[in-house]
Amino acid sequence: MITAIVLIDTEADSIPEVAGQVAELPGVTEAFSVTGDVDLIAMVRVAQHEDLAGVIADQISKIDGVVRTQTYIAFQTYSKHDLDAAFALGLDD
Repeated sequence: MITAIVLIDTEADSIPEVAGQVAELPGVTEAFSVTGDVDLIAMVRVAQHEDLAGVIADQISKIDGVVRTQTYIAFQTYSKHDLDAAFALGLDD
C-alpha cells in the first residue's frame, strides 16, 4: 500500500465544500481542515504508485476551489493503525 500526504490550498470561501468532495474520493482515507500554511490535508492510500496520479492529479487537483496541491509520499509507516490494517488484508512487508 502506498500512502501519500496531500497538502491542499483552496479558495478561502470553499474550504468546507472542497474538503467534503476530497473526502468522498476513492483512495482518500481522511481529509482534515487544518491550521497553518495550507487549508486541507488529505491522506491517500492506493495499491500502486501509478494510482496516485488518478487520485491527486486527475481528481483532487480538478475540484473547483482547489488552488494548489503538494504531495509527500511516505517511505515507511510507523502507525499502529496502518500496520494493523495491512496485516488484516494479508499483506506482507
